[in-house]
Amino acid sequence: GHQGPIFVLLKNIAMKFVAALTACLLASANAYTAPLMATKVLKGKKAAKAAPKGPSGGASFSAQAWANAGPSTALPFATAPATLDGSMLGDVGFDPLGFSTTPVGPWFLGSSEPSQGVIGDLEWYREAELIHGRIAQIAVLGFLGPELFGTLPGNSWTGADAYSNTNPLEAFSQVPGLALTQIFLFMSFLEIRRLNIIKEEGRNFQPGDLRIGQGPNRYNPFGLNYSPEEYEEKRLQELKHCRLAMIGVFGLAAQANASGMGVLEQLGGGLAIPNYVSKAGYFFPDGI
Repeated sequence: GHQGPIFVLLKNIAMKFVAALTACLLASANAYTAPLMATKVLKGKKAAKAAPKGPSGGASFSAQAWANAGPSTALPFATAPATLDGSMLGDVGFDPLGFSTTPVGPWFLGSSEPSQGVIGDLEWYREAELIHGRIAQIAVLGFLGPELFGTLPGNSWTGADAYSNTNPLEAFSQVPGLALTQIFLFMSFLEIRRLNIIKEEGRNFQPGDLRIGQGPNRYNPFGLNYSPEEYEEKRLQELKHCRLAMIGVFGLAAQANASGMGVLEQLGGGLAIPNYVSKAGYFFPDGI
């Protein structure tokens, strides 16, 4: 049919926008594939690419790490940079974006080094992994706890239903502001304490160490006293739980946002026997 001038104008604008967006995506893809070239295998051989130059004129640290890449346990179809040599607890060669090839460290130690980082030194990455993983484990409990054990009672000041919502995403906007302030202040206290410990220990700090558990001058309410072998096993267990919780809490949050229901409520609906199953016998002859 006849297309009006407004329709033609909008069509031309849409075509130009799609063309510009496609060009941007192609440019971004070409720029982003450089550090990942070592993860690709072509007919059993590593893809050849000129190594970027470092500050001294030689190959950059990242290029050297990828040039000496080895097989990845976590991703059998890819390779892991040389910085992941398996010597660190829980190292399974998972670093497709090459974070371990970039020096990083705590900026607040006040050193002349910009990032306090040393290539191949993964302690600061492990610190971040443990802290995020521990928060994720608490968050998973927060998703499941209200439905398993019930919610906190409200009162005349907060409102009778202030804590009754079992969907954590909706509950966040329902609880009083002072309750959220208490949580924020407590988290700030823990974070400041963690940073002070790192400052005191300096380069000798142990990732994730909050001075809780076995050892001299530590808070050990459960009287933990593992052997060195048992202690390393417990550290590995915590690391695995942290990684699982970080993936799990992302799925819980996404599903809660999509469904608007609590976790157990969703599981109950998925495990319930549909009505049509109980009526399946109506379609079979008597005696079967």
